[in-house]
Amino acid sequence: MDASYYLISLLNGLSLGLLLFMVASGLTLIFSMMGVLNFAHASFYMLGAYVAYSISVVAGFWWGLLLAPPIVGAAGAAFERFALRKVHKYGHVPELLVTFGLSYIILELVQLVWGRQALDFQPPASMRGPLFTIIEARAGLSLAWGAPPVVCQAADSICTTFPAFRAFGMGVALLMLVAVWLLLTRTRIGLVIQAALTHPEMVESLGHNVPRVFMLVFGGGSALAALAGVIGGALRVTEPSMALAVGAVVFAVIVIGGMGSLAGAFIASLLLGVMDSFAVGSDSSLVDLFARLHLSVTPDSFGYAVWSVKISQVAAILPYLLLVVMLILRPKGLLGKREG
Repeated sequence: MDASYYLISLLNGLSLGLLLFMVASGLTLIFSMMGVLNFAHASFYMLGAYVAYSISVVAGFWWGLLLAPPIVGAAGAAFERFALRKVHKYGHVPELLVTFGLSYIILELVQLVWGRQALDFQPPASMRGPLFTIIEARAGLSLAWGAPPVVCQAADSICTTFPAFRAFGMGVALLMLVAVWLLLTRTRIGLVIQAALTHPEMVESLGHNVPRVFMLVFGGGSALAALAGVIGGALRVTEPSMALAVGAVVFAVIVIGGMGSLAGAFIASLLLGVMDSFAVGSDSSLVDLFARLHLSVTPDSFGYAVWSVKISQVAAILPYLLLVVMLILRPKGLLGKREG
């Protein structure tokens, strides 16, 4: 493999990981503050993409990016106020069931309003080109900003571009991480939110409305999912199955990282993103690995059909294999503190 392959695979993996973190951060925030495992969280991700698309058709992409998160966040807060709060006193199972039902309601509403076909949700025109080009030639690796330069036309050069919008999405995810961390650790609102989790009676005695705090937390988590949906919808595809595609992986992220741990979700997201990027582009199998270890695996060996499967063919199940291993070896996850 050439060096440019490893570098661009690493960048693509970090990009995917940061997108997963944008979705997982809202779910982690809701669980860590409220103890609610929201099965409809990925549906808010999908809803953010569709709302942003409708706004972008009228006012442009940037208005969609700006307005979709608060709109979806308000819908999430309303759901907590008028539905989730009613069943909260009955325990976790009713909470799971009501959020599970909400996910199907959102899916049906999306298909009724926008249809079942994928939408042409594009990034802004200024970010549809490459941010930079990685050039691998005899002299080594080099980088050129913008479109591929003339040297890429040479037969001995390998040039790989990195999209500007993908880099923009990575920047948004990092800014969101810093903003959430500062909000929770450096502001009065963050202190009230954390205190409401552990000492709700004391917070109420100080004059704060704890149910309203939880409503705002749920709305904020939904808004973060919608922000990820705007980036993910324009970067990948906006269609009704996008919630299903990302939802299961996000739950794997928060379990591997540790239930309720924002830092754990960040580490797990990057780990799964990089792992998926390299696995999808890999042409190797376990037979090749055994060969490098000087172990003989012949076609008549036991389980040869399994050992000869390429890593790229099983890339989709690797997050769940890692999830199973984590649950066996460390049930609380990498940085988990709160038990479900």
